[in-house]
Amino acid sequence: MSKTRLFSPIRIGSLNMRNRIVIAPMCQYSAADGEMTDWHHIHLGHLALSGAGILTIEATAVLPEGRITYGDVGLYSDGCQAAMDRVLTSVRRWSNMPVAIQLGHAGRKASTEKPWLGGHQLSPGEKNGWKTAAPSAVAFKPEYDPPQQLDRDGLKRVRGAFADAARRAAALGIDAVQIHGAHGYLLHQFLSPLSNKRTDEYGGSLENRMRFPLEVFDVVREAFPSDKPVTMRVSATDWAQGGWDNAQTVVFAEALEARGCSAIHVSTGGLSAHQQISIGPSYQVPFARTVKHAVKIPVIAVGLITDFEQAEAILTTGDADLIAIARAILYDPRWPWHAAAHFGETVDAPEQYLRSQPRQFKDLFGTPAG
Repeated sequence: MSKTRLFSPIRIGSLNMRNRIVIAPMCQYSAADGEMTDWHHIHLGHLALSGAGILTIEATAVLPEGRITYGDVGLYSDGCQAAMDRVLTSVRRWSNMPVAIQLGHAGRKASTEKPWLGGHQLSPGEKNGWKTAAPSAVAFKPEYDPPQQLDRDGLKRVRGAFADAARRAAALGIDAVQIHGAHGYLLHQFLSPLSNKRTDEYGGSLENRMRFPLEVFDVVREAFPSDKPVTMRVSATDWAQGGWDNAQTVVFAEALEARGCSAIHVSTGGLSAHQQISIGPSYQVPFARTVKHAVKIPVIAVGLITDFEQAEAILTTGDADLIAIARAILYDPRWPWHAAAHFGETVDAPEQYLRSQPRQFKDLFGTPAG
């Protein structure tokens, strides 16, 4: 019996998690032509030994032109699938942690340089650059190459690519799919009036702006096994005047729930280059709280959650059902171990590491993973 909310089990759809710590998807910009490399063996294998409740594979493009950078992971070809299979086979040999994948399309924020090389957009004529696509021909920044507005054939191709990637994820035995509808990428671009200037049935009213993201959810839900969860990550606000906001997010979340969405992961921002964000510990939690009050499915909070007591408080006050960590677990890959020790809880650990258990935490490690 757990002493804390953080280490109590939870069920997302049909997926049972031993605790409420989610490893959020984190781009590594280390793939080759969309295919995972040895870096992903190291990175994902490392995190799979952390004792968290679930590990989420980084933003994975459903089309080559949907990658944020030329170093992004994809799941749009047999080569991408085979490379991911090799990594997952290795990870699963040593860890029983459930694995989810975030499927996405970067839209107008695609074709950029790796962050440590500047992160700027690469134009179609530059090495590693290509023409981007979006709801409307509105560039993310004035100096960027404007995207091509998606026509009906383009919309059909994107929908089909999401469905195909979901089928590939199912073939890989992945436990859950998260659809990326946040951080200014394609589906978020459809939702926000700042980036969606269409005059057809996919633009204008809130109902119209939600139409394409909901269509994508529907095809992914149909393509992925019905006994496995499909979730959505959203940005609850653009942090910009006239943009997407929390009230619209609630309507979107309710529509997703009605369609069978298993959980909502609430983040913010990324749509506007002029966003004004008030950053601090738990700065995005109030948005998760608003969504949680509107839906019955689990809600995941994220954003500068670094302290153990902070994470527990978010859950015990009812602001969210799970917490997601990203940079914090890159900095401290044993964050769940240390949280468990702090609260007198237990986590899974590989047999090879059992002797590292400090004497004062003799009950820290539970059933060995693997």
